[in-house]
Parts: sequence; structure tokens; C-alpha cells
Amino acid sequence: MPTYRLFGTPASLYTGKARSYLIKQRIDFENRAAGDPHFRSKILPKIERWIIPVLECPDGTLVQDSSEIIEHFERTSNVRYPAKPKTSQHQLIGQIFELFGGEGLLRPAMHYRWNFDHANLSFLKADFPAALAAPNATADEKNAVFEMASQRMRRAMTSFGVTTDTAKTIEEAYSEFLQLLDTHLQGSPYLLGGRPTIGDYGLIAPLYAHLGRDPFPAQLMKSTAHRVWRWVERMNAPDLDSAEYGAIAPELFNNDEVPESLKDLLRFVAKDYLPEVEAFVGFTNDWLSLHPEIEEGTSGLSRSQDRVIGQVEFIWRGHPIRVAVLPYRLYLLQKIQAVFDQASRSEQDRMRALLSETGLGRLLELRTQRRIVRKSNLEVWSG
Repeated sequence: MPTYRLFGTPASLYTGKARSYLIKQRIDFENRAAGDPHFRSKILPKIERWIIPVLECPDGTLVQDSSEIIEHFERTSNVRYPAKPKTSQHQLIGQIFELFGGEGLLRPAMHYRWNFDHANLSFLKADFPAALAAPNATADEKNAVFEMASQRMRRAMTSFGVTTDTAKTIEEAYSEFLQLLDTHLQGSPYLLGGRPTIGDYGLIAPLYAHLGRDPFPAQLMKSTAHRVWRWVERMNAPDLDSAEYGAIAPELFNNDEVPESLKDLLRFVAKDYLPEVEAFVGFTNDWLSLHPEIEEGTSGLSRSQDRVIGQVEFIWRGHPIRVAVLPYRLYLLQKIQAVFDQASRSEQDRMRALLSETGLGRLLELRTQRRIVRKSNLEVWSG
């Protein structure tokens, strides 16, 4: 019987997000390496850029992007644990953590992977070629694959704000986040209660592939935030894997509850990531004003594989940093705002109050002149 095939790598942040979802829903799928000849000869010509993950459906349909893979099954299948929470306020929170997990935690993810060679290097040298090189590659070819990937990723670190000047602050911020999440998980096996939702899948992306799997940060997580480590295990188990919580029902918090520990996590997002959201929305609006000629349904870039429209500088925790601006992040931001826009007036009032209390009120106002949509597995501008 044909099965789904997920093309990616174990080390890939976004592959880990999609894989966790497929495991939780008990969807029959095969893990396939990005070095698989089928991926190179059949998938890439259709996707038109080297990017992972890509899901190949039994009928040949291709779905690229972890968020899109999740939405594909939410639309077309009767899944075990729907990623969409039941209430608007919880949906809003879930979308905030999908954005923050996949994009806002890139600084610690990149720092702890590439700046701790004494602990990580031998692991990465074996791990990367196993998934990226062709199965019959020689030792020299595998080494060349790793060197190319390593050099590219180390150069890319600065585009996420990882520098020698920011390293210590990144470590302090990540430690703060781990403790906040660990505290929240004391009363709940998942972000919003007894089952995983979209916010969990956003967070598992960096907290598994980089921070829970690479040797140095994995040991750090185990030794300082055991509940977070257990959650990482839990997110890769096919059942709820929450026996230590007793007979907790696989439902969300009652009556749209937002416990104080979750508010503390939202406050962290406001401090750690909201300045970046403000910066890339501002840059994008300026960029769109300079390029009124961009046609609807196009990216405005000369090559379809390009994802960055420029770089913007802002102050992060006292440091001036310069980061890449990716329209994909606007796509995830729009999902937060869509939950608010589609809610009733009373629901909007509750959400606005929550965001104001936690310092995230600006998320509802930070909108670009044109919307980003996905078409043929690419991010493009609407009219």
C-alpha cells in the first residue's frame, strides 16, 4: 500500500516539526533523506529550489513546508489530535508559538549547534553526510558535503544575530526560556493542556533538531530543564506519553484558561522576539513602497529559490544586531492576525486584553501593505 514519504534530514529544524506531527497522528509515512536520488531527480525539479521538508503524497502530490504539511492533513484527514485548539484565544496562543518556535528560537538553535565544536563536531560530521550525501558516496565526498554545509551555516549565523558580542546574551535568554517552559510543563504535558497543538509543533522544531539532539545543548537541556527534555521525547512518541501526569484528560485547559506560567512565556516572547517582528514588518513596508512594480503572485526576487528580501538592524536585549528579512515569517505572523480577525467581538476583547497584559499587543497592528501567500510551494505577494 502506498505511503507518504517525508524528505528531509534528522538535523533539520523544520523536518522535525513535520515529522513530530506525522508521528503523533500515526500517519503511515517513510522518512527519506534529502540525499535520496529520487529527491534530487524527481522532487527538486518540481519544487524549483533546494528546501526541506517536502512531503510526497501517495498520489504524487508534493507539499513543501512544515506548516503547510500540517495544514494539508488538518484539511483533508480526520486526525487523532487536531493541531488547531478549540477556542479562539488558544488558537491565537498556538499561532504565536508556531511563529516564535520556528523563527524566534533560531538564535540559540544556531549558536548551540555551531559554536560548540568541542562537543558537537564529531557528531555533526557523521550526522550531516548521512542524510545529505548520496547513499553510495565515498568518505571524501561525505566530508566535502559536511564542509560545504558547515561553512554555509556558520556564515548564515550572523544573519540570525549570532555574533561573538551576542553569544553570552543568547545563552542567558535561552536559559530563561528553558526555565519558563520547564515551569509551565510542571502542570501540563503540552503547551495548552493534555494534547499537542500547533504551538507545540512550532516549538519542537528547534527544541528537537538542534537543541535536544546535538550533544552540547541536549546535555544542557537534560541537566537544567528535565521536563522540557521529557516534552521533546513526548513530542516524538506516537501516544500522548504523559503517564507521569496521572489521569489528565487529553483536552485543553478548561474555559479557555491561560495559566500564569503560560503568560510568563508570552511575556518572554514579547521581550525576546517582538522587536524583531517590528523591525522586519517596518523594513518590508519600506521595501514594498520602493517596489510597486511587483506583480501579484510573484516574489519580487530574481530567483525563485531566494527567500530573503534584505537585512534590517534593530536593538535586541541591548545589542544592535542585523538580521535577514524573510517574507515567510510574515506568512506565519498573518496566521496569528487571522485568528483575531475571524473571532467574535467578545473573543477579540479577551485576546486583546491578554496580549496587552503580556506585552504583545503590537502583534495585532504589525501588518504589511501586501499579504504574503503561498503558491506552487513558494512565498509570493498578493494583489
